Amino acid sequence: MIIKQQLDSDDFLPVSNAIQMLNVGKSGYYEWLQKPDSDPGSVRVEMRIKNEMQKIAIEFPRYGYRRMTIELYNRGYHVNHKRVLRLMQEDNLLCVKKHFKPLTTDSNHDHKVYPNMIKNREIKQPNQVWASDITYIQLADEFVYLAVMLDLFTRRCIGWKLGRHIDTQLTLSALEQALKHRWNPDLPGIIHHSDRGVQYASNLYVDRLKEHNFQISMSRKGNPYDNAFVESFIKTLKYEEVYLNEYETFSDALENIGRFIDDVYNKKRLHSSLGYKSPEAFEQEANINMLT
Repeated sequence: MIIKQQLDSDDFLPVSNAIQMLNVGKSGYYEWLQKPDSDPGSVRVEMRIKNEMQKIAIEFPRYGYRRMTIELYNRGYHVNHKRVLRLMQEDNLLCVKKHFKPLTTDSNHDHKVYPNMIKNREIKQPNQVWASDITYIQLADEFVYLAVMLDLFTRRCIGWKLGRHIDTQLTLSALEQALKHRWNPDLPGIIHHSDRGVQYASNLYVDRLKEHNFQISMSRKGNPYDNAFVESFIKTLKYEEVYLNEYETFSDALENIGRFIDDVYNKKRLHSSLGYKSPEAFEQEANINMLT
């Protein structure tokens, strides 16, 4: 936070408050104000770091100290992670986690169920495995449903659809979006992984996969860990976007969830499993490496 004599905005403190915070006299404060920021441990430097951390916390409310440290580095602040942890504790910026309630999948149907093809499989490149799932979003007066599709190597959300009905058309719309942006005839048979829900096992959905030469994989019955990466994405979406808002209308949810997936999660959010890169940055790097 920057200290100024005049309180022009929320970023400024009045001199009286600054003096109280620094525990100095008025003359001492003005003498301190003229000193350069040569000491990386100075109060002024820490206040600037805290100010930047507060901005990051607003944009990424669920960041812990590790991601906060990397994001500070990306913004030109080279700060030790232990110091970041201490400053986050002082400013109460550490995440308080909510209880996560997983989606219940309706697998009581007569369609064919396919074996799990990704268990213990090493995923080495983009477009090797696409994984799908559905979750619900609570609005003021109704529940709506979100189908998502992830590339498991890059963790990028490559297709999604928000709808009022939890049916095959919902999942097909997410699939079509992914096909539009990612599929081409030269790709080898991509593994499509999902749970055993009727939306993914339906003839309409399976036929569409077969048209594009997908290998079909499904989680074991009652085992959410078989689709852990998509479960983790949904958890991130809930904690960092949905739980922080109270959507009144469908269009409100559509706009905010779309912004989070396309502009925040894919382009900006740092993943420890991706070397603290965003899915988009990691994917770009992976594609370059495949060409060299």
